[in-house]
Amino acid sequence: MLNQKEILSTIEMIDQQHLDIRTITMGISLLSCCDPNAERACEKIYDKITRYAEKLVKTGEDIEREFGIPIVNKRISVTPVSLVAGASETEDYVPFALTLDRAAQTTGVNFLGGYSALVQKGMTAADEKLIRSIPEALARTELVCSSVNVGSTRAGINMDAVALMGRIIKETAAATADRDGLGCAKLVVFCNAVEDNPFMAGAFHGTGEAEKVINVGVSGPGVVYHALQAVKGQPFDVVAETVKKTAFRVTRMGQLVAQEASRRLDTPFGIVDLSLAPTPAVGDSVARILEEMGLETCGTHGTTAALALLNDAVKKGGVMASSSVGGLSGAFIPVSEDEGMIAAARAGTLCLDKLEAMTCVCSVGLDMIAVPGDTPAETIAAIIADEAAIGMVNSKTTAVRLLPAPGKTVGDTIEMGGLLGSAPVMPVHPESSVDFIARGGRIPAPMQSLKN
Repeated sequence: MLNQKEILSTIEMIDQQHLDIRTITMGISLLSCCDPNAERACEKIYDKITRYAEKLVKTGEDIEREFGIPIVNKRISVTPVSLVAGASETEDYVPFALTLDRAAQTTGVNFLGGYSALVQKGMTAADEKLIRSIPEALARTELVCSSVNVGSTRAGINMDAVALMGRIIKETAAATADRDGLGCAKLVVFCNAVEDNPFMAGAFHGTGEAEKVINVGVSGPGVVYHALQAVKGQPFDVVAETVKKTAFRVTRMGQLVAQEASRRLDTPFGIVDLSLAPTPAVGDSVARILEEMGLETCGTHGTTAALALLNDAVKKGGVMASSSVGGLSGAFIPVSEDEGMIAAARAGTLCLDKLEAMTCVCSVGLDMIAVPGDTPAETIAAIIADEAAIGMVNSKTTAVRLLPAPGKTVGDTIEMGGLLGSAPVMPVHPESSVDFIARGGRIPAPMQSLKN
């Protein structure tokens, strides 16, 4: 039973501390849409998405109004499209992306994820066709998001795919140069991608999932920040306990919304992803949480330790609150989407190398980082390889979402607006990685792959 104080505290979280449901995401299997005729396959895809997700947005809005809980985004994720398009007799996969975009527009969702390929151990012909189509697909669509999984703890790292993704990211930036390379904000490269992630741009509906499912992503950096202000100067075990209790309450709210959405949409409830996902709004920053622990600026010495504590406490609190915690669940550190990260990057305290170190202990990886537009494709590929290695060896999900800013150099800023925020262009090492990337092949799986 909740007492009056706890109810009023939760209301305060929503009203003053930026607590919200970041997304209700409906996962939809498209495997039944496979057809040798690409045009018929696209028709099946559009019909299925619009039929299943017809009431998704309205249901989210109804729950938001009735419960008084902000639900920022309503989204859709689908089966990796390379698996569906590969069954068709076509060389051009862009029409599949256009169909997804049209379906997303019809249903009224914010984004649709799943223009994806899983190539951690090798690329099929369909995988390669889809990957090579990504720049055009993202340039010609508004709501479609794309992801490619290039490594895993069980398979190792597909370095041919890593090299290709370095070039694809550059091509995507060039194809959307009139929008500061915005297409790259909708493209993620994963290691150990999960099948039930509700957050964009990396969401897709895994082949092990049900026909359709509801996954919910919550967010509460501002809530955690305010909670830590009450234990200023206390030992770290007190800090951890405070974060854990806060994450528990946030997750309970997420589960309530997920179960209600599941019931109203007659769709199985999947998971609650309790990741602390920041926004550019002041007071909704993961960086400011770390600074509240005693760091002068995010990025200085001690930042990785503080982030490790935060990430672990969030997971522990969420697991206590729900038996269906999944997705990524932890702390996100997207530079352009976090007001504190932006400030630290502009001050020079937060650099790419420090962010890479931080990804060893948090959810996901190098996220929403602007780099100079003339950064070589091989350098981008090498950054992907480094991040994939962290995920592979540590048996965790890592990802890279880099934004090569056409025509921009270190010190410039790109503006994307909304939740995507703005990003200061950060320096990369000028020394070449060309010969390293040119080797190709596969980095073998580590010893951890033999555990099972």
